[in-house]
Amino acid sequence: MYTFLRSILFSFEPERVHSLSMNGLKFICSLPFGKKILAAIFKPKGKQLPANFLGITFSNPVGLGAGFDKNASYLNELEALGFGFVEIGTVTPLAQAGNDKPRLFRLPKDKALVNRMGFNNDGVAVIKERLKEWEKKVKLENLNAAANSKKSPSRLIIGGNIGKNKTTPNEDAWRDYSICFNALHDYVDYFVVNVSSPNTPGLRELQEKESLRKILSQLQIQNISFEIKKPILLKIAPDLTIEQIDDVIDLAMEIKLDGLVATNTTISRAGLNTPASEVNAIGAGGLSGLPVNQRSTEIVQYIYQKTNGQIPIIASGGLFTSADAKEKLNAGATLVQVWTGFVYEGPSIVKNICRGL
Repeated sequence: MYTFLRSILFSFEPERVHSLSMNGLKFICSLPFGKKILAAIFKPKGKQLPANFLGITFSNPVGLGAGFDKNASYLNELEALGFGFVEIGTVTPLAQAGNDKPRLFRLPKDKALVNRMGFNNDGVAVIKERLKEWEKKVKLENLNAAANSKKSPSRLIIGGNIGKNKTTPNEDAWRDYSICFNALHDYVDYFVVNVSSPNTPGLRELQEKESLRKILSQLQIQNISFEIKKPILLKIAPDLTIEQIDDVIDLAMEIKLDGLVATNTTISRAGLNTPASEVNAIGAGGLSGLPVNQRSTEIVQYIYQKTNGQIPIIASGGLFTSADAKEKLNAGATLVQVWTGFVYEGPSIVKNICRGL
């Protein structure tokens, strides 16, 4: 069914289809029993697969990576599709439009996407208000469940992926991460520091050890001031050399970072089935999907083995099936994230992966 629908959707511009599809799900959820019907069709059934990660209990280990729901606009709909967690963002202090369109491209021959979105988002103040409303909704559902002597529904875990504005100089980047961290702290379950997107000029320079130290240490100092501390993770690029990965590991161990997300999109175009002329016509951007799968798994395994499992890992990159998820989990990850796989496999992806697991 979805294969047929995808053939239609793929005939339209990707960013427009994304908006239409998610707003369509929003409309369905707004109907009486609409969300329950979606959940009945798409949520994993049978044996549950709870996962514990950094003291947080996830209903299942399959999450949605950052960049899909940038503005926390579709949490209700994504919950209905069965995701164990959703990472919003990347969120920046000020709203920004991102890069010029077109900026999202499909490579169907490779089951891949190329994006150069550029951290387009509504800004941290607006997104904070949406998360406040989401929290009110969750509390109301729990109260209703208690009043009817029912078990509270499993809670969707929210991650906050934070970044810097395009116009902020790298030497001041730590301030942007600090602003987002403070604003979202009460409304997300964990944070991911994004310094690995290839679509903000100069951002990946912040992956150097001393730049990272300044950002992460500042956030850890702020974290201590809150009554409830939130885990802080770092998202890394698949294009790092072994020496650079070792630097990240050394720093993570030294400052007792809570975990890593491996990996972001790649700037490599090696080994693609799509003709070079088509790839060159697309231009710059981060490549995601199946071509990133193997490299992502290699990095997960390297970090796990290098640290004897001391650094918790969320695996991201090229996940489409339960076999992909098993490979990442066996390599040392505790949780997995999909994104491009969601586009190609459709709304049953969480259910299918959990069934296989």
